[in-house]
Amino acid sequence: MPRSPAPGRNPADEAALRLVRTAQTHVGRGLFARRRLAAGTVVGEIRGTVCDAHPPDPTYCMELPSGRLLEPAAPFRFLNHCCDPNCELFYWCEDDGRASEEDRLWVQTIRDVAPGEELLIDYAWPADAAIPCRCGAANCRGWIVDPDEWHLLTPTTPPSSAPAADGDFPRLPPS
Repeated sequence: MPRSPAPGRNPADEAALRLVRTAQTHVGRGLFARRRLAAGTVVGEIRGTVCDAHPPDPTYCMELPSGRLLEPAAPFRFLNHCCDPNCELFYWCEDDGRASEEDRLWVQTIRDVAPGEELLIDYAWPADAAIPCRCGAANCRGWIVDPDEWHLLTPTTPPSSAPAADGDFPRLPPS
């Protein structure tokens, strides 16, 4: 007999919680696979508060196709960045490319994910919002920045006071 969701919980959220759990990482909390997830698995919908303007602390905000912002709720609030991600965000789109669910954002795996492995996305922030990266991936860019805007960082881009994962300050693109 199927289990009923806990009072006040959405069945879709319950389904996601059967696939993932949160736990501590070297950068705070993270999201981890409870079981093997095949490439292309839709892990769940990112739910939360949709805002028309930037909240006072937009740390976790994600931009929606409508231009509004989504302040995600747990568990997807804890998706961390990696320059070599195993997941991506997407919108359901019609054949003509229009988002069918404009303000709904989903997470799916882009490669197989092992049980206990952290689910990671590439934040791809614009260069003017880039911060030092501590993902530790072999191909780490040194900055949490959109790969297409990495070249916009210059030696005058001020690093944060936090060193990168290897203990050094992030690399800058070649001049």
